[in-house]
Amino acid sequence: MKKSLFTIFGLAIMFFASCSKNNQLLKMGTNAAFPPFEYTEGSEIVGFDVTVSNLIARDYGKELKIVDMSFDGLIAALQAGSIDFIAAGMTATEERRKNVDFSEAYYSSKQVIIVRSDDTSILSVKDLTARTIGVQSGTTGEIYASDEIEKSSIKSFKTGIDASLALKNGAIDAIILDELPAKEIVRRSPELKIVDDNFFTDEYAIAVKKGNTELLNSINKTIKTIKENGTYQKLIDAFMPVDGKIRLLSASEL
Repeated sequence: MKKSLFTIFGLAIMFFASCSKNNQLLKMGTNAAFPPFEYTEGSEIVGFDVTVSNLIARDYGKELKIVDMSFDGLIAALQAGSIDFIAAGMTATEERRKNVDFSEAYYSSKQVIIVRSDDTSILSVKDLTARTIGVQSGTTGEIYASDEIEKSSIKSFKTGIDASLALKNGAIDAIILDELPAKEIVRRSPELKIVDDNFFTDEYAIAVKKGNTELLNSINKTIKTIKENGTYQKLIDAFMPVDGKIRLLSASEL
């Protein structure tokens, strides 16, 4: 009996220690295939959103844990409590606002079209009619292509990189994607090019579970602070440089 009590006591200590440790973590949900916002560098997930999220966690008094998953599963994971917030280049649409609360916008991005370099038939969004268009699943590009482009066939991919492979192989005619990830894809693939037709702009924001005002207020405070103290511009210069050479910032630079 005594042995059993000690065993139960020991398990209880382990349980509460585990809970305490988990309470010190702030879990960021993302899809790490969206450079320069979130992507893998070796075995590490890095990017603009990751750096901002580390600052959010620091200001909130916790340690950041990154949870990488498919983009279209992020909101469900947030609602289930598997993650604490989403930072994934997510547009704050009215439809998504029904399910999550969004922070203040932290970045504006326009949508562009990627085609093969030798394609001269697609010069604007009007030329996408009756074409096969690749999009990243769950994005505003997917919604726009489905709702606005007539007679088109939409093929959804887990990542923009997957869509680019299909484009190079001739399986699709074009891709609709956010400008910065599109630029990074084209930089790595000279056989592709961007058609710079600015047909709509996205406002990126960070999502939290409905009613989590404490975390939301803290996130908004961090966004406001980094925009005012110069850190935001450092992030823009590092992750979105004119020469295309992304640079990771050290903690001492933030």
